[in-house]
Amino acid sequence: MQVKDLKQVKEFVFVNEGNLEANIDDVFVGDLLSWVMASANINSAWITVQAHINTVAVSLLKEFSCLIICDNADIEQETIDKCIEENFCLIKTELNAYQCCKEFYKLGL
Repeated sequence: MQVKDLKQVKEFVFVNEGNLEANIDDVFVGDLLSWVMASANINSAWITVQAHINTVAVSLLKEFSCLIICDNADIEQETIDKCIEENFCLIKTELNAYQCCKEFYKLGL
């Protein structure tokens, strides 16, 4: 699956598109940054409510495919700007983390 395949989910709003060709091999759900850094796999789609610039730093460090901010959490402008600068896909949704995972399941991941 690639990031562009997430466009099929009407509840996923692409804040910026970034690299739509990035592969998604896994999904990781978590809000504790140190846990994410220690546990997540590369090429993961990361689902979180953390919407500050440090999530972008962790995403890039872990070589994630995209960042999905769930529960309609407010995203800081600094976070959006950094995603644009890094050509990294940022997605926002009103869905909660469980509902996001269900959408990935429907897409075959």
